[in-house]
Parts: sequence; C-alpha cells; structure tokens
Amino acid sequence: MTAERVTVLNLYPGHMNVYGDRGNMLTLRRRLEWRGYEVDAVDHHPGDVLPDSPDIVVGGGGQDAAQALVQPDLLEHGARLREWAESGTPMLMVCGLFQLFGHHTYTVAGSALPGLGILDVTTDAGGGRLVGNTVTVSEEFGPLIGFENHAGRTRLGPGVNPLGKVPRGQGNNGTDGLEGAHYKNVIGTYLHGPVLPKNPRLADHLIQVAVDRRFGPTELAPLDDSAVDDARASALARRR
Repeated sequence: MTAERVTVLNLYPGHMNVYGDRGNMLTLRRRLEWRGYEVDAVDHHPGDVLPDSPDIVVGGGGQDAAQALVQPDLLEHGARLREWAESGTPMLMVCGLFQLFGHHTYTVAGSALPGLGILDVTTDAGGGRLVGNTVTVSEEFGPLIGFENHAGRTRLGPGVNPLGKVPRGQGNNGTDGLEGAHYKNVIGTYLHGPVLPKNPRLADHLIQVAVDRRFGPTELAPLDDSAVDDARASALARRR
C-alpha cells in the first residue's frame, strides 16, 4: 500500500534561515515520517516555480539585506500565497518572513519593504535589538519557548490575533506584551531556536490541519516527546 504523501514548502531557506529556522522544516518532515507519511520537502528560492498545492508552508528569518533580496519574488507569488492562506493552508512564518507577510516593514536604514498583507501587521525599525530567551503563553498551544533577536517593532491590526502573551521576553515590540500573530491557519512569530523542535504541540497543530485538509479527519499517532518535555521543563524553570 502506498503511503499518503504530504508536501511541505520552505520559503527561501538559503536567505531566511537565521538561528536554525530550517529546523522547522526538518521537524515537520520527521514527525510526519514517524507517523508513516511520505514527505515531499520543497525548497523555494528566488526565481523558482511554486508547487501547485503544498500542505504546509514555512519560512524563517533573515537580516534586512536578505529580506530585500527575497521580497520581489515573494510579491511576485503574492496572489497564490494569499489564496492559500485564505483557503486555510497552515503556514508558519518566523521573524523576517513574519514581517513580510504583513503590510510593510521598515529597515534600520529607513527603506520601506511592502509585504503581502496576509497578516494585519506592520513593522517599524526600532532603536535597538530585542534579544534573549523568551516564553510565550498561548491559549491554543500552551507555553511556547524560543529565542528572539530582532530590531523590528511589529504592531497588530484588528484583523489578526496575537499568538500569545509574553511573561518573559520582549515579544513583538517590547511594549504591549504580545508575541506573534495568528490569522486563520497562518502563524507569524519571532520565536527562533528553531521553534518547532522545542514546541511539538505547535508542530503537530500544523500537521493536524494539513492531513485533515488533505485526507479528511485524521487521528495522529502519538509520539514519544519525553526528551523534549524534559528540555522544555528546564527552559521554563530557567530565569531569563
């Protein structure tokens, strides 16, 4: 019997991969394979053709120069990415691509980079970097642990919910206590680390949505996350 196939699309891993964000793709792939799925892991670089209908889309962070390099290609494919987002495709965008999935982002040098507008967020350059280990408390996904390092200050509009609140860390802008953004099945966050190996509940949410959409209601087989749970407990107990 042929295994069911799931396509995971990784946007610009050659440019947007600071702090190991490519590990999010690897985590999704392994957690799918451990459950018996075959995975088509597709990397998209500037100038490439997008696959027809990916089941999950992920993207990472990068410096201002990297954002400027990928932004024209991102806008070229904007209509399809917006269509996928509106139809419910699960997406995880970290840091730099989180910003570019918003309306615009301003670089430290003052350049404006228009974004896709999938997430109702705007990002302005800040006077210093927001750096350190952080914890986000999400009503849907529980405590999320990660590492933040960004100069942009992101503000949420009325058309999006925060991913969670930050009892420890700076979050989107260092002032309002919020972290990330969540619209339909699109999640934006500043959590590096990468985020999914440290937070399997979030990884399995993306997988659950993807397989339900592709194959119908599905019960995911449980995985042994005891080692991750131990690491998470240590991180949650650690002072900033």
